[in-house]
Amino acid sequence: MSDDPTLAEHADRLAIHELMYRYAKMVDFREWKLFDRVFAPDAVCDYRSSGGIQGPARAVMDWLDRALAPWPTNLHFVTNLSIDFEPGRGAASTTCYFLGPMARGEMGKDQLVISSSGLYVDRVRRTPEGWRIVEREMRMTIMQGQLPPGYVIPD
Repeated sequence: MSDDPTLAEHADRLAIHELMYRYAKMVDFREWKLFDRVFAPDAVCDYRSSGGIQGPARAVMDWLDRALAPWPTNLHFVTNLSIDFEPGRGAASTTCYFLGPMARGEMGKDQLVISSSGLYVDRVRRTPEGWRIVEREMRMTIMQGQLPPGYVIPD
């Protein structure tokens, strides 16, 4: 960020923050209808660090939907967002931390909770509809808890 950021730069930063929050809401509440408000049509993702897949964003989100099906409760946090604009501010590289607790079972009884955390390393682009993710690499670095016996991460 320049020493004297413009109002437009502040607006772009705020819009990118909102994009990251929209992604978390989409995943946590399985609001896949938000996909086109999060990802560009040509977006690609790499979720291999969590046992997932790499490829077109829509295919990766389809995989994520299957992977999260046994975990009905998710509270996805994104924080520490760093944004580096490319010249002209039509694109940017971003990095943010994530913390993703997941739970299944009845609260207070046999509830199983695990959490994963790490980094999202993204490239975002301004489109006529707003900022969108064009490349996302999920770098999971910590998992707290254990997957239940017999649980298999889907293909």
